[in-house]
Order: sequence, then C-alpha cells, then structure tokens
Amino acid sequence: QVQLVQSGGGLVQSGGSLRLACAASGGQFSRHALAWFRQVPGKEREFVAAISRNGGELDYGDSVKGRFTISRDNAAKTVYLQMSSLKPEDTALYSCAARHTILTAPMTRADRDYSYWGQGTQVTVDR
Repeated sequence: QVQLVQSGGGLVQSGGSLRLACAASGGQFSRHALAWFRQVPGKEREFVAAISRNGGELDYGDSVKGRFTISRDNAAKTVYLQMSSLKPEDTALYSCAARHTILTAPMTRADRDYSYWGQGTQVTVDR
C-alpha cells in the first residue's frame, strides 16, 4: 500500500513556473510507475505526464509537452512536476498517481490504471 502526499502548487502569474512534489510512503516506490493528472470542475480528468519505474521512459500530454517536466527520485521516494511557461488554461487541481508495474510494462495515460492517488493540489494561473 502506497500513500502519496503532495506539496507545492498555488497561485502564479501567466508565464511563470511552479514545481509540484509528491512524496510516497509504504510500498516499494521503485516498483511503481508514476503520473500526474489534472482536473477542472465539470470536466474529465486529464493526463498530464507519466514516468516509468526507473525514469527511463517519459510521456506527456499534448497540452503540456515542452513546458512541463516530470522526474522522480527513487532514493527520496518522490516524483516531481516542473511546470514552466504556465498559461491560464493550466489552472486545475493536480493529482499524482502511482501504479505497481513490472519493469517492461507499457506506459499508460488511463487514470483507471493507477491505484494510488495523492490528495490533490490546486494550481491557479492568473492572467
């Protein structure tokens, strides 16, 4: 059982940067693929980024590609989302997620594939 606790987020001006962190406890962190999702009220949850167990594979949603960077520190049991060139449309509740996988498992963007979730953190980008 993995518990995920998020930090970071808040209010930032358009064009600014923020870093989100998601610290894990319990379970074997290095055996979990990780991802970030976001959601705004009235809309479906949107895939943002994912990273494989060893960090060797990365995947990004089209709307954030080139602006956001996902990374992980297995020793610190933490996954990060560095967000740059933020836009008002990036405003959302951001959640980290983890899924236990085998080393060769393909990446997935489906939120239903992730078993463990952080508490969510609000990111608001001011115009």
